[in-house]
Amino acid sequence: MSGRTRNQWEELTAANPTHSARYVERFRALAAEGTDIFGEARLVDAMLERGSRVLDAGCGPGRVGGYLHRVGHTVVGVDLDPVLIAAAEQDYPGPTWIVGDLAAPDFPGRGIAADFDAIVCAGNVMTFLAPATRVTALTGFASNLASTGRAVVGFGADRGYDFREFLADAETAGLALDLRLSTWDLRPYTEDSDFLVAVFSRAG
Repeated sequence: MSGRTRNQWEELTAANPTHSARYVERFRALAAEGTDIFGEARLVDAMLERGSRVLDAGCGPGRVGGYLHRVGHTVVGVDLDPVLIAAAEQDYPGPTWIVGDLAAPDFPGRGIAADFDAIVCAGNVMTFLAPATRVTALTGFASNLASTGRAVVGFGADRGYDFREFLADAETAGLALDLRLSTWDLRPYTEDSDFLVAVFSRAG
């Protein structure tokens, strides 16, 4: 990965080597307390036929992809952080978890068919990408969707990626906006919303 531009997550983990492990333990603690950590996954599940193929893009420690696997989907999860992938493999066995860059995941080279019925990108992942790689990652979403597939991306405001810029980048990348929401539990989006959940299909 020499010559890559490091993203914000890599900068955080370089500055604090315990960051990833603490992130993993945070979600393990929430799950142990009975906190609902699967809202994003339930939204995606509601969009799919049982047995669909799902890409969990920026999967972290696996909570979204793990839930979708448990309810009957075939899941591939990709994250650049090997600590998070190791936690996903331990806590949510079943999906295919791979260490990879969303800007260049190389699914064919890994023997993975790139025709996903859904791509979900939750947990503010888009805001951690290096700005120079955002359109590349979104273009990958478009090219890796099945013809009737949909991509669902959610992140918060004031994290360095303006919603209007993101939507313009998605259009440039070949994604057509189908729906905007302000939460993963289907609340309508308004211009004052501090969170965006955007549902896309392939343009054309």
